[in-house]
Amino acid sequence: MTNLQKLNRQQKRELMRRVKADDPGLEIVHPNAAGIDVGNASHYVAISPSRDPEPVRQFSCFTQDLRRLAEWLQSRGVDTVAMQSTGVYWIPLYDVLEEYGMKVFLVNAKHTRNLPGRKTDVQESQWLLKLHTYGLLQHSFRPPAEILTMRTYWRLRDEHVRGASSAIQRIQKVLTQMNVQLANVISDISGWSGMAILRAILAGERDPKQLAALCHPRIQATPEEVAKSLEGNWRAELLFALEQEVNNYDHYQRQVAACDQKLQIQLGSFPTREKENPKAAGEPSPAKRRARKRSPKSKRNAPQFDLTSELQRITGVDLTLLDGVDVMTAQTIISEVGWDMSRWKTEAHFASWLGLCPDNRISGGKVLGKGTRKVIHPLARALRMAAFTLIKCQSYLGAQYRRLRTRLGAPKAITAMAHRLARLVYRMLKYGEGYVDKGMDFYEQKYRHQQIQLLQKKAASLGFQVTELPAAV
Repeated sequence: MTNLQKLNRQQKRELMRRVKADDPGLEIVHPNAAGIDVGNASHYVAISPSRDPEPVRQFSCFTQDLRRLAEWLQSRGVDTVAMQSTGVYWIPLYDVLEEYGMKVFLVNAKHTRNLPGRKTDVQESQWLLKLHTYGLLQHSFRPPAEILTMRTYWRLRDEHVRGASSAIQRIQKVLTQMNVQLANVISDISGWSGMAILRAILAGERDPKQLAALCHPRIQATPEEVAKSLEGNWRAELLFALEQEVNNYDHYQRQVAACDQKLQIQLGSFPTREKENPKAAGEPSPAKRRARKRSPKSKRNAPQFDLTSELQRITGVDLTLLDGVDVMTAQTIISEVGWDMSRWKTEAHFASWLGLCPDNRISGGKVLGKGTRKVIHPLARALRMAAFTLIKCQSYLGAQYRRLRTRLGAPKAITAMAHRLARLVYRMLKYGEGYVDKGMDFYEQKYRHQQIQLLQKKAASLGFQVTELPAAV
């Protein structure tokens, strides 16, 4: 027996490949299985031919037919079902099957594309049945019902915020067509001053000085500059378009407020999580405190209630202690995955599930391509945006990101820091640990010590010795 301790990494990998090749492990894992090819108008269901003379049947998508489908599977002794996550067509079927007590495996369509020959719905359902019977399909993550409710409110709110942003862009376009250069003197026309001027214009006010007087005293532009920018052509059709877009913006703001009310009620229904570690609360770093004080614009789209306290109550930790993670990102994390990390064995599994880890394609001992898996997930996108904001952060994570950005480039550095943030989020939610920033100076000293050790090791291999000089006075 070869001693595993004496094998290097490549030899261990080759040994594991031989073991898996000798024992493929094609055992029946789910004997009472069924495969369903999900469609828009109908679903094709396949079970074992030993259970029914007609093993493949077609059912319509109506609720009555879905219940008939579930009853047929129950009568044939089926207790586990595999189906693809096709659009949103699978959601009603998933709910009905769960209602009847069946275990549903929601699988990725990319894992079932190896069916040779001409593809039909019947063959697709039978292929799913075969793969699921031998346990060759992985179950996709689906959060509990209460997390799904919160996620629906949060995603709907995000769509309304994007709609309001699009309305502001169209308002700015109409103003430019009227040669009202308000956006050149006011940085944000959706602010207090900008909206006051727009509403006065729609009310019939045309005097530039009267309109400029509506600005907030904190506007940096002088009243003369603002009045000069408010001289336009005031075309009737453009004023009508401006009125339409302002009404759209107000409508989106009301929709966002309604989502905030539902979100607050849903968060209030969650129990309080007791802190396992009394020191888990942690303290924000000085850089984090300064960022919170000087960034009121980022809070404009935030819910109009104390979301930070609610999230800290139900999770037991404060995710906003992480540099780059604000309350909006923290809410995205909880809405997408919840706070129960038992679904993933380790933090590495969690980062891999988000597509934030390397995915080298190797064939014949050669690396054919490098990169990350193509995973489209709102949480991965939020973590990448959080990592991008670390460029000016005077903290440990900020120093690490700048170092990686210099060495690897911006895209790879953003993915690497998003991977780092995913690991930290996993630890905080699973173990109830607080995040403590060790500071930028600590990272620089640690990096310097690592470089000295590398130089000493390299010099020793060449027969030299590196001696550190005393610090200059």
